[in-house]
Amino acid sequence: METYAQALLYAIPFFVVLLVVEIAYGHFVKDQKHKVMDSVSSISSGFNNIIKDTLGLGFILVTYPFLLEHLALFKMESTWVVWLVAFIVIDFAGYWNHRLNHKINFFWNQHVIHHSSEEFNLACALRQSISNLIGYFPLLLIPAAIAGVPNEVIAILAPVHLFAQFWYHTQHIGKMGWAEYIIVTPSQHRVHHAINPEYINKNLGQILCVWDRWFGTFQEELDNVPPQFGVLKPAGTWNPIPINFQHLWRLIQDAWHTQNYYDKVRIWFMPTGWRPEDVKKKFPIEGIVDVYGFTRYETPASTGLKLYAVFQLIATTLFLWFMFYNFSEIGVSGLLLFGFIVFTGIYGYTTLMDRKKYAVYIELFRGVFGLLFILFTKDWFGLNGYLNFGSWLVALYFVVTIISGFYFTYFESVVSEQNTIA
Repeated sequence: METYAQALLYAIPFFVVLLVVEIAYGHFVKDQKHKVMDSVSSISSGFNNIIKDTLGLGFILVTYPFLLEHLALFKMESTWVVWLVAFIVIDFAGYWNHRLNHKINFFWNQHVIHHSSEEFNLACALRQSISNLIGYFPLLLIPAAIAGVPNEVIAILAPVHLFAQFWYHTQHIGKMGWAEYIIVTPSQHRVHHAINPEYINKNLGQILCVWDRWFGTFQEELDNVPPQFGVLKPAGTWNPIPINFQHLWRLIQDAWHTQNYYDKVRIWFMPTGWRPEDVKKKFPIEGIVDVYGFTRYETPASTGLKLYAVFQLIATTLFLWFMFYNFSEIGVSGLLLFGFIVFTGIYGYTTLMDRKKYAVYIELFRGVFGLLFILFTKDWFGLNGYLNFGSWLVALYFVVTIISGFYFTYFESVVSEQNTIA
């Protein structure tokens, strides 16, 4: 986990720079592909994911070192060949894992968050799951284990392979000529994220597009079919935590309500979106019918609230960057507490973005909790060792959080209502 945290220490600034470049480019060419609330929600979702992963919150069915120890028929030396073999195996496994997520009801829950944005940009790339609590991906790496690919090679390539999927989440790059036949490009991935009938469940490759071409899941972006983004059952919230579990909750409800015992079991393994007939009739779920005419999710948001959302996003970024920088010194128990505070913060300010009245109680709770922590420890997880007044800055942040929670819940909402009446 510490190795992954070190990788993120360098990856986060890199992602931030690319995001700023994309936003700036969209502004200057007057073709902005970012909306403040949506992008804040997307990036916050990514923060949740890296908290879960760096803290090891999940159950691993089997690890790659275990498979390597028991299945290896050869021992590959660390040459360029082993790196190439490892890359191909990881990408091939990634394709089938991705395909599984799109085709099976239960697995769609751990992937739906990535498709939930109704925009398509680099921020959307960061929408990653926290509901994938059972790790089974090493099972797809059995060919690498049999070939004796060293664990160190997989450990290095896996995050690189993941980070390399970031750049093609953009609408500002068109088709890329001969590269379209080898790698996944922005054009191909726009198709993948689209909800147009022509594009659903296509282009499942992660780095190489050859798997899609070989296994019949490739679709070129058509000039007369502009991609429309999102999911057919819209999330209807900026809060990434509910989005992660909405589909699972629907499956649980359908399995409970159906009268057919066979359906109670098979619903989990049926194609994505399948529901028992009796449940569909009794509990219909409204989805998108016209992909060109649906209303995208919006909430009343003043300039002040948008600026506050960006402020919270920047503060959360700095919190996480410090956590990764000070990872070993904070310690296991400290990291769990740190993660809880940041996780609660994300839940709080995205709920505020949804204009939910109970958001103020979450903001009050985390603000008071943070202030009490600083009061009793006289520090903020060792920040004073780097910055003498560091804990005072964090205390000020929590005071601003509490005041803003009350302001945007009661004062600004009342002003908005009065203006609407007037």
